[in-house]
This record gives sequence, structure tokens and C-alpha cells, in this order.
Amino acid sequence: MKKLENKVAVVTGASKGIGAGIAKDLAAAGATVVVNYASSKEGADKVVAEIESLGGKAIAVQGDVANPADVDRLFAETKQSFGQVDILVNNAGVYNFGSIEDFDANEYHRQFNINVLGLLQASQAAVKSFGENGGSIINIGSTITNLNMPGSVIYTATKSAVEAITKVLSKELGPKNIRVNSINPGMVETEGTHTAGLIGSDMHHEVTKTTPLGRIGQPDDIAPVAVFLASDDSRWLTGEILVVSGGVR
Repeated sequence: MKKLENKVAVVTGASKGIGAGIAKDLAAAGATVVVNYASSKEGADKVVAEIESLGGKAIAVQGDVANPADVDRLFAETKQSFGQVDILVNNAGVYNFGSIEDFDANEYHRQFNINVLGLLQASQAAVKSFGENGGSIINIGSTITNLNMPGSVIYTATKSAVEAITKVLSKELGPKNIRVNSINPGMVETEGTHTAGLIGSDMHHEVTKTTPLGRIGQPDDIAPVAVFLASDDSRWLTGEILVVSGGVR
């Protein structure tokens, strides 16, 4: 029996990148997966098709995690389709870099609305949807909280909030047998980092030089850690911040 057999997982922002990798690995471990996406239906459908081609079960559900009505619909459709929710991966996130001189309130709200408010709203809906056996919430943070990188003040603030939320909710939800942990990746090669021009940039080369394992990450470096946190293998872990970065601190 696969370690996530008979489990249902919701993965936000799963149409590409780290989220897509996690969705596929959860399915390979036996979970039924809800592939959430905000705008890329094509990407989400591709992830679902890949899962199904390997004998897994998945559906794609559109929804912006910053919109409470969308979050409610995401979990309502999940329960309608599969009758339960056992795992939530809060992966949806955005980033943009700039100096404090370029600080913009609209960009602040964009990042906080998705990275923090969206995570809280999805977590709230998951807690209401989990059964009497509890569940696992897996947040996706970032090693940027340790790097104090110039030009990252908004993004670093959002991911610092994710760490704080992880620790608080682990204590708040522990009595309900709901575990809350965070994966903090280092720099990962995804569609997003390519689009942002980070791959091949000075930042890319600098991160590679300072990474003990000598390269940036790939989504399949992160996904197995999510499977571990979703499974009973990590049943005695909650409130943990797992840095998955090739050694970057």
C-alpha cells in the first residue's frame, strides 16, 4: 500500500513549478490530488493529465487564494468530488524585487494578499474540512528569510509571516491532530524564475557559488519532502521549518 493511499490533497498554485512537482509526487505516493490554479488552466490540465497517465487521480480547480469566495469554492468542490480533505499544501505565491526607494503599496498588497492572506484563508478552510483524524498543512516558505537580501523587503516580510504562522498554528491546531510545517526552499529553477529573468542572472551565479551542494534546486528536490510531511512518516513533526536549499543558510 502506498503511503498516501486513500488521502486527498489540495495543492494551491499547482499548475507549474514547485506546486506541480509536489502535486505529481503526492499522486505517485497514492493521494488523490486537487490541482488548484489561479489563471493557467492549460498548465493545471497538463499536470492532471500527467498524473492520470501514471494511474493517479486528480482534478483541476480554478481559484484565487486571495479571494475568500474562491477558497470556499475550492474546498467545496474538493469535498463534493472526493468526500474529504486530508492534506493542504499552501504553495501559491508571488514575488517581485525592488529597492525601498521603489516601494509601492499596490505591490505590497499583491504579495501579502496571496502569500499571507491566501495561506491563512486556505488553512482556515482546510481546518473546517479535515475529518476527525486531523490532517497535515504544509506551507511553502523560503530561505530568503535567513539571507536578508537587499531588494527583497516585501517578499522576505511575507515569508517571515509564513514562518510565524506555521509555528503559531502548529500549537493551536495540535490538539485537533492537525500538523503544520513549512518547507523553505532555496532558489529553484521553475517557469517563474525563468520568466523573472533570474535563471542565468548574477543572482543565479552567486547562489550557485554559495550553495554547498553546488547548484540551485529543481522542483523534484522539494516534492519528496512534501510527501514526507504529508505522510505518517512525519507524524511526530509539527511547527518545523525544513530548509531545503542544498545547504544555503
